[in-house]
Amino acid sequence: MISQGPLFLACLIFLMGIVIVIHELGHYLAGRCFGVAVESFAVGFGRPVAEIRDKRGTRWRLNWIPLGGFVNFGDRQSMDALEEGEAPPAGVPFDEIGPLKKIIVSLAGPFANFVLAAMIFSATIGVHGVTVQVVKVAGTIAGSPAEQVGILADDQIVSVNGKPVTNASDVTVAVLLSPKTPVELTLDRNGAETLVTVTPQEVVRENEFGQMVAQSTIGVQMYLADTFETVHYGPVESVVAGVRETGVTIDRTVTMLGRIVTGKMSFNTLSGPVGVADVSRRVVNRVMDQPEVPLTARFERLFWVLLSLCAAISVGVGFFNLLPLPVLDGGRVVFHAYEAVLGSKMPGQKEAVALSMGVLLLMVIVITWGDILETGVFTRGSS
Repeated sequence: MISQGPLFLACLIFLMGIVIVIHELGHYLAGRCFGVAVESFAVGFGRPVAEIRDKRGTRWRLNWIPLGGFVNFGDRQSMDALEEGEAPPAGVPFDEIGPLKKIIVSLAGPFANFVLAAMIFSATIGVHGVTVQVVKVAGTIAGSPAEQVGILADDQIVSVNGKPVTNASDVTVAVLLSPKTPVELTLDRNGAETLVTVTPQEVVRENEFGQMVAQSTIGVQMYLADTFETVHYGPVESVVAGVRETGVTIDRTVTMLGRIVTGKMSFNTLSGPVGVADVSRRVVNRVMDQPEVPLTARFERLFWVLLSLCAAISVGVGFFNLLPLPVLDGGRVVFHAYEAVLGSKMPGQKEAVALSMGVLLLMVIVITWGDILETGVFTRGSS
């Protein structure tokens, strides 16, 4: 029997490590394109376990804590402060390149995250294809919004807000992103088309990973018809579909953030490091706790599930880093844009960074607290 503790840690390192390392690699490659001096590129945090220096003077480090990483560009002050006899990394100090180049370097990290997500989605679609299924209503919960608007058992859900439904997740995602917001469903009832408008209500319930979260629901139970079609794509079509899926995921992220800002969706919907770790643990447990399934098949399924989760996390990290907080890439873009327009660096930059770090710390605390609530550690043992 495989111990799930070490397996979970390996999966968590894989999820967080690859997403952040690819992000930093985007910054690194953009900086190299403009000839910027790179002092170090580190995988993980803490003291280095291993380190090599390349011919350009960049230190490549593997650190003790294998979560994430960082790239450190050389600036004029740090390069001039080197001890006598110590050669600086080859290249131009970052603070001496133009503001437009700085903007590109700052945006390269989030862009790399989106590219990673598109590659994962493309690979998944290329290998497994896309399954198109008929989604029908199995029943409605008494007193639910679905029952109140007259949705009946055996109704086929044809479209949601004008978008065709090809699987149950199309309905689920649309409802989850629309708490307290009317949703239009096109139903096929005995061959006749029926249009209903239903407003989801937000309730605290268990999600697909077993976490207790606030989710919007219309109170409908769905089932898939026996007939289905798997659409397979060629290499080029898979890439196009992967890019399209990345765009859809970004759009959903923007929609969710907008709902949270306007108060239509619970703030606890966001997830931080604790939430990612908890989801990883639950995914490992759910996939591996199937003794009737061959071990190789379980590992294969775990790989593809984690890869899909990695794509979603990568989109989230990329989008979050575009927010205009000075400690994030979006904040750096604001500073560099100010420099490009006015010809000088923004005054009081250190004060702004310090203030925003406090704001960011508060956000992380709140988000992480929401994650802790989702794990259910305070509700275990109660009915």
